[in-house]
Amino acid sequence: MQKTILITGSTDGIGLETAKMLVSRGQHVLLHGRNEAKLARAENMLSALPGGGAVEAYVADLSRMADVETLAAHVLEKHARLDALINNAGIYAPGSTTADGFDVRFAVNTIAPYLLMQRLLPALGSSGRVINLSSAAQSPVNLKALTQPLSLPDGAAYAQSKLALTMWSRSLALSLKDGPAIIAVNPGSMLGSKMVKEAFGVAGGDISIGADILTRAVLSDEFESATGLYFDNDKGQFASPHPDALDARKSEEIVRVLDAALAATARSG
Repeated sequence: MQKTILITGSTDGIGLETAKMLVSRGQHVLLHGRNEAKLARAENMLSALPGGGAVEAYVADLSRMADVETLAAHVLEKHARLDALINNAGIYAPGSTTADGFDVRFAVNTIAPYLLMQRLLPALGSSGRVINLSSAAQSPVNLKALTQPLSLPDGAAYAQSKLALTMWSRSLALSLKDGPAIIAVNPGSMLGSKMVKEAFGVAGGDISIGADILTRAVLSDEFESATGLYFDNDKGQFASPHPDALDARKSEEIVRVLDAALAATARSG
């Protein structure tokens, strides 16, 4: 049966490769990017795949929470049902402050995926899947960094943002009643994405490794009842994330801080 799947950050790298795999298997893929020209090129390329599924394109800057809200609204306008959301978009780039007052690395890697999932819950229902791209790089989260710019090195901010994502994934998975399966996935370390090339100056590994696990995560039965779990593709199996992600109190605090920050942003907007 054809599934409708939204992939954020799908104009290049693992996101685009995942879109190729899914479209080639006849799935209905909703592309997302912040650059209209790149998005159009990706849409045209995927639409031309022989025997492929349908393709739609949505533009939004995930560093801006207003854009996240608009993206969700546009998706819901067209789709009463969404089978999967792959929160793939992420950045490692030097920190800057967003229009909402967040560190851009936390805004894109942690806060935007949280807000987008919340807004799309009506379409995801109880049978949908939310696949959040985590990382092997996970380190304890400075709660202040979630809501205000701090002078954190890129590596530290990235690792904290990815642990925060993993923590809210598990916390919401355990707390939502009749909600979608929420699964954090490390697609593989040092794969050849644009982010890895820019951050580390290396070509990186085969990105199809990451695309393959994301495709499995949304289509295969092995992930159907995996809500709240963490899949480590470096090990090729479900595994334990950082201990903080297994601490209910700490994870609930992440959710509380995110809810408060987004409520404040909505009031100021």
